[in-house]
Amino acid sequence: MLMSPQWSESQESRVTLQETPQCVPIFSEFLRYFYTGQIRINYGVVLPILSLADKYNVKDLISLCLDYMQNHIALAAIHGTLVSWLQYTSNCGHHNITQACQNFIKWNLELVARTADFGNFDLDILVSLLHQSSLVVKDEMTLYKCLESWLDHQANRLKSQLSHDELEATLEQLVIAVMSPVRFPMMSPRQLAELLLFPLTKKYKEFFVERMSIGMSFHSGQLDKVKEVSLNEEDGALLFEPRLYTIDTCSSLLTIENFHGLPSYHTRTLVFSSHSCLAEYAGDRACEWVVDIYPKGVWFKKFFLIVWQGTVEMPEHVKRSVRLSLTCKDPSVNSNADMRVKIGVLIYGLQDGVEHIARVTEIIHRFSKKERVLNLDDLLPFEELNPQQGSVSENTSPFLVGPNKDMLKLHIVISPAN
Repeated sequence: MLMSPQWSESQESRVTLQETPQCVPIFSEFLRYFYTGQIRINYGVVLPILSLADKYNVKDLISLCLDYMQNHIALAAIHGTLVSWLQYTSNCGHHNITQACQNFIKWNLELVARTADFGNFDLDILVSLLHQSSLVVKDEMTLYKCLESWLDHQANRLKSQLSHDELEATLEQLVIAVMSPVRFPMMSPRQLAELLLFPLTKKYKEFFVERMSIGMSFHSGQLDKVKEVSLNEEDGALLFEPRLYTIDTCSSLLTIENFHGLPSYHTRTLVFSSHSCLAEYAGDRACEWVVDIYPKGVWFKKFFLIVWQGTVEMPEHVKRSVRLSLTCKDPSVNSNADMRVKIGVLIYGLQDGVEHIARVTEIIHRFSKKERVLNLDDLLPFEELNPQQGSVSENTSPFLVGPNKDMLKLHIVISPAN
């Protein structure tokens, strides 16, 4: 290992190893691994062990650490180490784990933001996350408050390192960097008015008033201003695109209990309404939706098809798929206009006893007078959710939550796509 030409000390008779403070306490365990082939890993030490394995190119230990991380992401989140996992694996090219960590954070942002580790988010990675429309959050105001806590952490960290003037200049740059991707048009006019009372908004009033004016232009129907921002500002069009908001005006929760006791081809139905327009000037018209979920497969019964040649008997057919069927029951504006919406299906899971959003299906679809139904198949692997009796995986689906692990839980999000 140390004899490799890649090491400048490879020709030396004596090598002095220098490790980071995080790696020093577990270095003896790392060395013992070479002799015993055994090492104890938990969420608190896996990152320094991985960094040592990367540094000294111990490939089997790298695989061991990455496998552990893949299976314990939720545990890392609640114990405040997930952001550190994301940033390390991103820098070191462990792309699969990076993607898994990033998905967990963007689908469970409020959970992660409650931990101290959220303040350790690297600016560039955080800003990249903020530009994504697949971010799941209650509403845009909630995201603003999460970023407010991140900024507080930066202020506390930097005040002992910088002079007062340097600190103020740095904080202003950070505010502009993380708050520019915030989608103020997606806040209601009432929320925008409330922002004026926030200490952070007051301190950087000139910047925030300019951003909030974009939101008010959107809600008052000033389409020229909206077009100007969309065309001239980098990623300006994203400001007018909704994220996956779980607030009840554009989403509804569907739970199916006693899952193991359900018969084959069971159907559960949910009816709810969502806003048909995002801008205030368009009014608060709602659209009614009917959601049918088929978690145990779909059974098409035998039927007769009448065609010009005569009557044709169609045999029954079974589709082994976890299907969600969405029907636009009451389109808004007028029945002749198409309705373009952004649909998100958030499916909860359980890992290490932590309930979280584990899978997201997102689609933009256009409903019309003739095309009112959208079918989404294979939301989850059918065999994983419905294992054969006697199989090893029986009753162990990570997508069943609740005290008895027998509840399927989904959040349906529907927003107008401007």
